Amino acid sequence: MRPDRFDGDTVLITGSSRGIGAATARAFAAEGARVAVNYRSDADGAAATRRAIADAGGTAEVFQADIGREADVARLAQEVESSLGPVSILVNNAALIDRSPMSDLSLEAFDTVWQANVRGLFQLSLLAAAGMVERGRGAIVHVSSILARLAVVNRCAYIASKGAVEGLTRAMALELGPKGVRVNAVAPGLIATEALLAGMPDPDLQAAIQRHIPEGRFGRPEEITAAILFAASPEASYLNGAIIPVDAALGARESTPA
Repeated sequence: MRPDRFDGDTVLITGSSRGIGAATARAFAAEGARVAVNYRSDADGAAATRRAIADAGGTAEVFQADIGREADVARLAQEVESSLGPVSILVNNAALIDRSPMSDLSLEAFDTVWQANVRGLFQLSLLAAAGMVERGRGAIVHVSSILARLAVVNRCAYIASKGAVEGLTRAMALELGPKGVRVNAVAPGLIATEALLAGMPDPDLQAAIQRHIPEGRFGRPEEITAAILFAASPEASYLNGAIIPVDAALGARESTPA
């Protein structure tokens, strides 16, 4: 850890009230960044993230916004810049998951996932990138998923959205790279977050799935955070348009029963 690696940076992390987002917020603050903690509905979790950062001597403020709502995204970008300064690093972590079977997935539900996971991500990236281009430097990191490349049942909308995120990563990198802004994505495997465990509450199922992971366990949010910080850091100055899988080789494994 380098306490000054992100000194002077304002980092906006969407969906940072818990899980990967909260761990990422704490890590950026520990390395000198001013952190904008965003949440949609978990005000207590966002406050806990900010409190943990403050207790460690870091700087963070909390901002409520639903990334699936256009007006909220515009307001978020404006409020963060007014409070903490221009965003130099954007981490698009917020995402919605719909676990409905395809036959039960309404177009409205599909659109809700798409609005948050793709359209809102793109809108916020546009707003942040405008200032980054003007200053000639910046980094955007999207949080994708192993499900952009592998499919499971009852995740149609989520899988489609993460595939789009990875396509956007490459397209945005080509356009923004020559202007000093790098765009990369980190694609977590199965990470022991509240969202993952809520989708598989059966301990026997959890054990069976972990046996199928080459590492033999679920990942920890901090293990994804490390990749996000690297992708945003000066050390990754030649990394652009990359999709970084952090999945203990699960994505490389032949599909076999757990």
